[in-house]
Amino acid sequence: MNHLLPEKTTGKPRLPACPVDRSGRQARILVVPLDWGLGHATRCIPLISELLAQGAEVWLAGEGAQEQLLKAEFPQLGFLSLPGYRIQYAKTAKRLLWKMIRQGPKMRRAIQYEQHWLQKNVKQYQFSAVISDNRYGLYHKDIPCIFITHQLMIKSAVGKWTERILQRKNYRFINRFAECWVPDHKGEDNLAGALSHPLLKPAVPVSYIGPLSRFSKKEIAERKNHLLFILSGPEPQRSILENKIIDQVSHYNGSATVVRGLPGNATLLPSTNMIKFYNHLPAEELNDEMMKAAFIISRSGYSTVMDAMALQKKCIFIPTPGQPEQEYLARRLLQKQIACCISQDEFSLDRALQEAEIFRYLLPGIPPGNELQACISHLLSSLHQPH
Repeated sequence: MNHLLPEKTTGKPRLPACPVDRSGRQARILVVPLDWGLGHATRCIPLISELLAQGAEVWLAGEGAQEQLLKAEFPQLGFLSLPGYRIQYAKTAKRLLWKMIRQGPKMRRAIQYEQHWLQKNVKQYQFSAVISDNRYGLYHKDIPCIFITHQLMIKSAVGKWTERILQRKNYRFINRFAECWVPDHKGEDNLAGALSHPLLKPAVPVSYIGPLSRFSKKEIAERKNHLLFILSGPEPQRSILENKIIDQVSHYNGSATVVRGLPGNATLLPSTNMIKFYNHLPAEELNDEMMKAAFIISRSGYSTVMDAMALQKKCIFIPTPGQPEQEYLARRLLQKQIACCISQDEFSLDRALQEAEIFRYLLPGIPPGNELQACISHLLSSLHQPH
């Protein structure tokens, strides 16, 4: 988006009007994504860009891979250190539920810590508002705090009764925020289905801001038999899938690019002329790689789904074992013929490509809209009003 708007009288470019808060200062917005894989950080990129385009001062917070990614994309922005929830996965789907239950106290402590952290830093840095992507403790009574999630309903592998319990707990946290923004379309052409469109909504205002993607379609020719593997998500499942892919892609007759999803490490790894490995690619280069690929093979994480649909690319999704949200999305996309999906246990590259070649992809069109722009404009314009 162009940050310069045409000057009506002289024809010279001018900067966008600077939004101010109640104190008369430039609006200073803190944006913090969850540390559960890279998807929460990547989908914050278009949001951050829109805040900057509308004249806000933006600060970021986090740690680890999310910090590395956001600093690479926005090196000019202020960054604060904030520990993540550091949730770990099990090696098998059967052990995951018990492991998640055992980590409940750790997550509650992390939420309490980030609440104290926010109180201190709002006072020190005079933030005008906070945008939290799935971090439950970042609410404040004196300034608007926005909670971003596509999971108003949290899927469970145990049963519907646990989903109702999880939703009540989820809403208890969400209702402490001023608003909830959902990165999906409001109508029937939505991507996340029941996850983002449950019958019961939170008590706070809910706005659908449209799917968020940092990528845009380009005039780059698709290469026949070229594959792009995008690995992401928490360990140890990320490495388990990576090892399976490395074993199989070495026998592939075409070309392939494997992006390991490990920002902060050496960028280029030992590769061949046909198979290239990267720990991480900046947004622009990954955008190009996605456009080149005949098929994208990745987890069915919602951020990856949004990116693929923004570029109208054919995908083979492999949901993380034991992660009900990804398994639900994979089933939904398969049923709607949007993507070919296969389980990790059954994954065979040869078989997956055979199925994808005959799969009748019905990629949804991208409805026009400026929901994100409108929501940010409304937030910034409200900052000088009493809360």
